Amino acid sequence: MERPEATPSLLLLAISFLCTIKWPQIQTAAATSQELLKGFTATPEPSTSSFQPLLTDPTGNYSMGFLRVNRTQLALSVLHVPSAEPLWQADMARLARWSESTHFFFNGSLVISDPRTKVFWSTGTNGDRILLLNTSNLQIQKLDKSPTVLWQSFHFPTNTLVENQNFTVNMSLVSSNGLYSMRLGEDFIGLYENFKENPDQIYWKHGALEAKAEIVKGQGPIYIRLDSGGFLGMYQIGSTPVDVEAFYSFQHPIAGFRLLRLEPDGNLKGYYWTGSNWVLDYQAIKDQCELPGSCGSYGLCRPGSGCSCIDNSTEYNSEKECLPPETGNLCSDIEGENKFRVLRRKGIELPYKELMGYETTSSLEQCERSCENNCSCWGSVYNNASGFCYRVDYPIRTLLGVGDDTKVGYFKVREGPEKKAESGFGFVIGLLGATVLAFGGVVGFGVYKVWRRKGAKGVSEEAGGVNPGPYKTLGAASFRSIEMT
Repeated sequence: MERPEATPSLLLLAISFLCTIKWPQIQTAAATSQELLKGFTATPEPSTSSFQPLLTDPTGNYSMGFLRVNRTQLALSVLHVPSAEPLWQADMARLARWSESTHFFFNGSLVISDPRTKVFWSTGTNGDRILLLNTSNLQIQKLDKSPTVLWQSFHFPTNTLVENQNFTVNMSLVSSNGLYSMRLGEDFIGLYENFKENPDQIYWKHGALEAKAEIVKGQGPIYIRLDSGGFLGMYQIGSTPVDVEAFYSFQHPIAGFRLLRLEPDGNLKGYYWTGSNWVLDYQAIKDQCELPGSCGSYGLCRPGSGCSCIDNSTEYNSEKECLPPETGNLCSDIEGENKFRVLRRKGIELPYKELMGYETTSSLEQCERSCENNCSCWGSVYNNASGFCYRVDYPIRTLLGVGDDTKVGYFKVREGPEKKAESGFGFVIGLLGATVLAFGGVVGFGVYKVWRRKGAKGVSEEAGGVNPGPYKTLGAASFRSIEMT
């Protein structure tokens, strides 16, 4: 009996039927879990280019895993999956290597170990499981009669606060470059420069307005929370805020996820997610010149005019500092380390002088002497009209250019042994350059003799065979920054 041939209509019907079937998804051994139990261990995969997930929340919006940094380093992070933005990191100051010798394991404590670089981080707990909640909060829980939270990432923020996360006086946000931090005072939010010489130098301060509720002394510290209604609320007792710092979208319903981040330039910014991109919704400092380092070391910022250099002789370049950034002070016991030269400039003041201490002196000379004779002082700014003398006890950053010549700045620039070393290096480079030029002269003379023998045409033909290769700007290489701008 002959088998009938399949007609085109029958084939189309069969294909349509197969397409309507919901085939089961194939789960691999490396499928991301929603719970990690004691005994779990993992190492970074060499083939992973950006992020290796280990744990996900029930909604799939957040994931905890290995974030690859600069190709060779590893950060244990919680990411917002739709945008791939990091929301939390185990330790921003020290990163492990992206290597098979780096281990992540859970033995009751969440542990990262890199024996080669001695990086070791642990939660120091004795829990039974790790969960990632649908708020992006990573928790270690003890499973008794009812789960008990032993540790949670919301208590250890890095540079980001997320929606409905409490921020207390025991916490701090630190920018990804480590230069700035956010902390709470008795009745205010403060942004600080992280100078070793003066870690409490505040450059932005927002105090409680206490419009709907007042701060009561002795009733506990304040805390803040990023509210889904589009504001940063400050609280002490109960649910009524003692202050509301409104975002641009305040009282406008936004369905997207919100976050607040301390950026590398020192600004505090709020964003919300639209489903496809992040939208800027708040910034604490709106004028670039009010940022502590907007024009770099020994830079001068003029509102509406941009950046220049204090010394007037150096052309400003956004790719490098006006003068090399300084650290420490001028109090070294090493001979020559404390030498300095002086820069003076009229029409200058500190960008946040209202938050700095000052003393009253009778003259500009007295103000300058008070700094000159103090090895921890890097500069001073004097107001001839008021007699106020502001002393700068940390390395000079960006200053503010004003049109008032009664405000005079005095600034120290280190000239220690390292400067001599640079001069010696320059001499070596100069000597090497002279040698190369001499060698080039000898070679050129030889080429000239060949040209006389063979004729200019022959040399031109040989030279014509060498063409310059394609020019590539390495700085333009495409990469994705993990910081939002």
